[in-house]
Amino acid sequence: MDLQPELCRVDDALGILVGKWKPIILLTLLQEGTQRFSDLKRKVPGITQKMLTNQLRELEKEDIIARKVYPQVPPKVEYSITEYGKSLEPILNAMHEWGTAHILHKQKKQQTNKML
Repeated sequence: MDLQPELCRVDDALGILVGKWKPIILLTLLQEGTQRFSDLKRKVPGITQKMLTNQLRELEKEDIIARKVYPQVPPKVEYSITEYGKSLEPILNAMHEWGTAHILHKQKKQQTNKML
């Protein structure tokens, strides 16, 4: 891989994905499919309604998720991952695997330091 640091676009990607909630929202939509707002709120523990709304809007703006409003009373809104958004799945899986390995690495290092 011939990456030129001065042309690095990792910061652009992270600008879209970074946040406590976005990866959880994306993985939920990738694994469980289309979700209503209330279902997402329930599946993302600790997120406020305002924060979920903001995160969903940001992801929709980037064409990562799609929002569909049904014309009924009360209003029904569903969120789904776009075809473009599905391209993030291997990246999110790799980040999850690395994060898991990192936690194990830290635990092992901490145990080794305790033994010394």
